Amino acid sequence: MLVMTGTGMLGDFGISPFDLHYDILRWSVAAKLCGCKVLFLSVGAGPIRHPLSRRFVKAALALADYRSYRDTFSRKYLESIGFDTTGDNVYPDLAFSLPRAMIPVRRCRGGQGGVIGLGVMTYYSKRGTLEDDERLYNVYVEKVASFMSRLLDRKYTIRLLIGDVTYDRRVREDLRRLLEGRGVQYPGKIIDEPASSFEDVLSQLSTTDIVVASRFHNVLLGLMVTKLVVAVSYHEKVEALITEIGLGEFCQDIEHIDIEGLVGQITRLEEHSENIRSEIDQRIEEYRKALDEQYDRIFGGGIAKAAVPACAG
Repeated sequence: MLVMTGTGMLGDFGISPFDLHYDILRWSVAAKLCGCKVLFLSVGAGPIRHPLSRRFVKAALALADYRSYRDTFSRKYLESIGFDTTGDNVYPDLAFSLPRAMIPVRRCRGGQGGVIGLGVMTYYSKRGTLEDDERLYNVYVEKVASFMSRLLDRKYTIRLLIGDVTYDRRVREDLRRLLEGRGVQYPGKIIDEPASSFEDVLSQLSTTDIVVASRFHNVLLGLMVTKLVVAVSYHEKVEALITEIGLGEFCQDIEHIDIEGLVGQITRLEEHSENIRSEIDQRIEEYRKALDEQYDRIFGGGIAKAAVPACAG
């Protein structure tokens, strides 16, 4: 069998038709020609703006023996572009089935002077292009720097969370230069440490009290370690994740960041921290059970069983 798993693989943010989408289609075709089952598990979909990408994605999905989506947005989006999702399922992102032993114990101080995990990204536009977007990037960096200054004034420690060590190098450097130009002592109360592995990211998240982040995996993993999370969303998948876990009021659009609103959201999270953490714990446990159900359905129900591939040996 060939299993396509998770991520926003069926959207075209930063992806051209002959990149990932063409790869997905050709691998799906190759698998079917070899007599293999094709499964799409808890994948994210949409938006897909390029007509050719839409054709590649819909053709690949049509070859699948099983399909599930990680949120209702993905399923409804595919329906909106003419793909029949009848019989398909919605199951949580596969990351929610990470073994509990991999999740570090929550460490936090809480209250004023706590640690804010701030996830930043080199953001240009929701269209994933660079043309019109140096202005958007500069506005974003200015607002993040101003937000950091507000947090420092309120005696918080800030831990930078870098979601992509390659693409997000620029924003890290620009923020440092901007803050130092404003007289902010760097690092000082700003913790800026590299994360070279998945385990490093989890470890860094575990030392925070509240996470304010944009990249999907920073938001998701923050929830996994039961942190209070504010999402600064650059994509519908981020908004869908934070809404479906019950924190929809703690979400902002990355192109319209309201600094005072962010400070207010942090205050509300602190005021209701125990209840919110309890609700996050409960929802994540429900997600674990749902994913166990999906694995049982696939591997116990025979979906994954296929004839010996025609091209094997």
